[in-house]
Amino acid sequence: MNAGDGGSGSCRISMLWNWYTVDACFLSSSWRIQNRGMFAASCIGIVLLVVSVEFMRRIGQEYDNSVVRQWHRQAAVARDRAIEGSQGSSTCSEMTMFRATPLQQLIRALIHAATFGAAYIIMLLAMYFNGYIIICIIIGSAIGKFACHWLTVTIDLQPGEGERLLQKPLLQTTICCD
Repeated sequence: MNAGDGGSGSCRISMLWNWYTVDACFLSSSWRIQNRGMFAASCIGIVLLVVSVEFMRRIGQEYDNSVVRQWHRQAAVARDRAIEGSQGSSTCSEMTMFRATPLQQLIRALIHAATFGAAYIIMLLAMYFNGYIIICIIIGSAIGKFACHWLTVTIDLQPGEGERLLQKPLLQTTICCD
């Protein structure tokens, strides 16, 4: 399927697997590849876009972890005050719940919207079924995962009574289903 003005400057668009380079169009007719240099620049840009999605995912995780650490500090202060106030009396196990402030939730939503928007554009690019573009998406994903998602686990080498040395498995929701 060809789109465009029908002349020599028309876009080559296919909904079938293809390896088009020159005259390929992506997302709009204004993103028409006119030479190999433009195609190489587009490939590099797509790789960087996918890396940026992985970076934004990491930023979202780190921000959520920061908010949770703030809650833990607040809970520890509240617990210490409760213990000081109840010296000599028996204490029961109490639970407390913290909720994100409106500003924290707004920041979380903006990070999610930016990540979702960029991921949606990547999905639209993949729908052109251009082999080079799909390879660039996969390369960007690998680079982004390598650069932005180092796995780290903290293990307490002196566990308390009844605790095991190995850390419990990390329980996190998947990025797509926050």
